[in-house]
Amino acid sequence: MNKNMNEEKYILAIDHGTSGIKAALVSVYGEIIDFVFKSTPIYLKEKGGAEQNPDEWWEALIKTSQYLIDKQLIPIDNIVGVCCSSQWSGTVPVDKNGDYLKNAIIWMDSRGAPYVKKRLRGLIKVSGYPVQDIIRFVRKSGGAPSLSGKDPIAHILYLQYEEPDIYQHTQVFLEPKDYLNFKLTGKIAASFDSIMLHWVTNIQDINNIHYDKSLIRRLGVSKDKFPKLMQATDVLGTVRSEVADILGINNNVKVVMGSPDLQSAIIGSGAVQDYQGHIYIGTSSWIITHVPFKKTDIFHNIATLPSAIPGRYFTANEQESAGQCLNFLRDNIFYSDDEEYFGKQEVYQMFDRLAEQVAPGSENLIFAPWLYGERTPIDDHYVRGIIFNLSLNSKKEQIVRAAFEGVAYNSRWVLKYLEAFTKRKLDPLNIIGGGAQSDIWVQIYADVLNKRIKRIKDPLQANARGAAFIASVGLGYINFNQIPRLTQYSGEFSPIRENVKIYNQLFKEFLNLYKHNKKAFQKLNH
Repeated sequence: MNKNMNEEKYILAIDHGTSGIKAALVSVYGEIIDFVFKSTPIYLKEKGGAEQNPDEWWEALIKTSQYLIDKQLIPIDNIVGVCCSSQWSGTVPVDKNGDYLKNAIIWMDSRGAPYVKKRLRGLIKVSGYPVQDIIRFVRKSGGAPSLSGKDPIAHILYLQYEEPDIYQHTQVFLEPKDYLNFKLTGKIAASFDSIMLHWVTNIQDINNIHYDKSLIRRLGVSKDKFPKLMQATDVLGTVRSEVADILGINNNVKVVMGSPDLQSAIIGSGAVQDYQGHIYIGTSSWIITHVPFKKTDIFHNIATLPSAIPGRYFTANEQESAGQCLNFLRDNIFYSDDEEYFGKQEVYQMFDRLAEQVAPGSENLIFAPWLYGERTPIDDHYVRGIIFNLSLNSKKEQIVRAAFEGVAYNSRWVLKYLEAFTKRKLDPLNIIGGGAQSDIWVQIYADVLNKRIKRIKDPLQANARGAAFIASVGLGYINFNQIPRLTQYSGEFSPIRENVKIYNQLFKEFLNLYKHNKKAFQKLNH
């Protein structure tokens, strides 16, 4: 162990994604020392349900953290903070004893859609919303509950209508991050950014975010069931002594509030200045940038929301399925009965090699990645995936490359409206997430988007690095303006002109697939 590691301070950063939990040791200046990952299952239910077990989250957090700390990579006394970055838009109902009452309802769950629509009824509608609600919600909260039913307020309404006993006995509804913080400290709170998708806070003044009684009343839920609010950089408390003993850390280690994955990732990507954008490719995908204004595009589901950086807005466009499309091909199409490859990470490298064998455009095969509905730029729960233009000559490698390209087409669709929203061309774009490890996929993104793409070093660790930076700011080691100088890159990809021409034409047909099939999707999947 060198002298610098003996002196430097570190954050135990928890990156809680849909697929599992990662514990990472990160220096207060963003250097990743090591990490450990443990998967957690998703339980899909009828009528669009998607749940996870909070005990399995907590067990994964404990085991990964224990294993990592037991490696003795750094002195225990140099761990000064714990900070969580977690999947967003989930709901854990917690009773007065601090016990969860049922599995967490996660961001994929759409069972609350009928009850959001029931609450937001009116004669004259715009984009499916009563005019008076559009005015009320957009003016105060910057947006409105998604009609897809995937926001946490929809989860709460679902429980209110379908499981009233759970609703009645819930003392507080917590986002996944805030639940893990509660388990770490015994204290209940939400951050201004984690509570946002409940659509019950007034964000007109970014420096005075607060619960809005009229919005809560309009949605018909109880204000008493929402937690108090804090900044993402605030210290919530110290790790409970019994938890510290289990983990093997000091019991004076501070827990910083932290942020959901979108907000942590933008900080971990280094894109902390206004109009610096990044792309994330993980289970889902998004494009994000900070902006110096509050604004909403109700027609394409884009809004400005509170950032993890106090006093700042960011805007994001998310697509539901990205890396999940590769999981689908691996486990449902190519290797469903193959124990050697089913569920295995190394299949992704095999997919890279297959995609590299195929010319750009995949012989005009088009993959539409809408496997679990879509949020932006269209909010459509009924849309589903397509593999279009198959023939007897189509091969596995063409389907794989078409999936890479299809996810990128959808990102281009997203970026089109995001650039119109910001009135700026976002170029270059940083890229992070598991998908950013694939050279062929990043090059496809550069060609499809016709943008320079800069890959962040250790792109899979952006959320953990972002959580560590948030804690580092909260504990006084750095400020947010220093982060770009602390960010390192592992490559830059420029668009290839010949490929851009091919993808421009196929992107038009990609848009036509949705345009000409959306009514059929509604009929088939209603």
